[in-house]
Amino acid sequence: MTQTNIGFPIETVTVFITLAIVALLIDLLAHHSDKPIGLKNAVLWSIFWIAISLSFAVFLYIHHNAEVATLFLTGYALEKVLSIDNLFVLMAIFSWFKIPEIYRHRILYLGVIGAIIFRGIFVAIGTELLSLGPWVEIAFAIIVAWTAIMMLNKKENKEEVTDYSNHFANRIVRHFFPVYPKIVGHKFFISSKKVSAELAKADNKNFQFDVKKGAIYATPLFLCLAVIELSDVMFAFDSVPAIIAVSREPLIVYSAMMFAILGLRTLYFVLETLRHYLIHLEKAIIALLFFIAFKLALNAANQVWKIDYDIKPIASLYVVLGVLIIGILASFIFPKKNPH
Repeated sequence: MTQTNIGFPIETVTVFITLAIVALLIDLLAHHSDKPIGLKNAVLWSIFWIAISLSFAVFLYIHHNAEVATLFLTGYALEKVLSIDNLFVLMAIFSWFKIPEIYRHRILYLGVIGAIIFRGIFVAIGTELLSLGPWVEIAFAIIVAWTAIMMLNKKENKEEVTDYSNHFANRIVRHFFPVYPKIVGHKFFISSKKVSAELAKADNKNFQFDVKKGAIYATPLFLCLAVIELSDVMFAFDSVPAIIAVSREPLIVYSAMMFAILGLRTLYFVLETLRHYLIHLEKAIIALLFFIAFKLALNAANQVWKIDYDIKPIASLYVVLGVLIIGILASFIFPKKNPH
């Protein structure tokens, strides 16, 4: 079979790309209209994305070997778990911008496209940096451990609400575009003519707003999308080193992250419903980050001091799944007295 420069046959790369694009198009066709996504629908689509990911794992098992499939599944499960905390951040962003539920899937869809691009860049840079030596791996371990520590500090200050009015992405958008402060359907941008038409409506009669002729206005939906995209870049700083701890093979890392990210839109609506009940998941995420930091440091120690000890791929998979299951079970066994 013809090999690619990332170490896998061209057939494997083709199957990965084809499977991801076809599934993404199916999802887009199913959710092209502005309708709220209920819990049942979100659960079914989450199962669909898990099935797609498992089918690729089966392909890797058949056409390569069990270790390659295990590495993919470990990276996939790890990215999925780490993304849970990111989804809670997205909930806060949507809430602050007062985005109606019917438009959230549209923003999440575009956010996922951005995440796919940014993750690809970070994976390419991260895997190349590792070739510079074990000290890069130690730096990654410090980044991941620091993320866990910051999450611990955040748990102690939960009452603090982030103000996104001064967010860097928000300020950048306002630098290039005037902003119309009201949501106009699912539009990200509207013309000055459309703004005037909106202001003429009965419910906007007492709303004072100066219209600049010929200007293109950004709406709160675009401000929200910009904040989400920049936030995802920050998320990548801890998730990419974490997945690289599982495997240095770019295709394994990127495919695991991509399939996990593709299912985040529907997982968001599941978590939005259950967030008051899954109260111990964040502790599980913190525990996994410390585990990954240890694994990265151990990999570096193997290279520097030749201690000849490694955590096998299957053991990493068991740890990731085990910690996730414990976090979910603990949330139901030891719930809050008043979840609402």
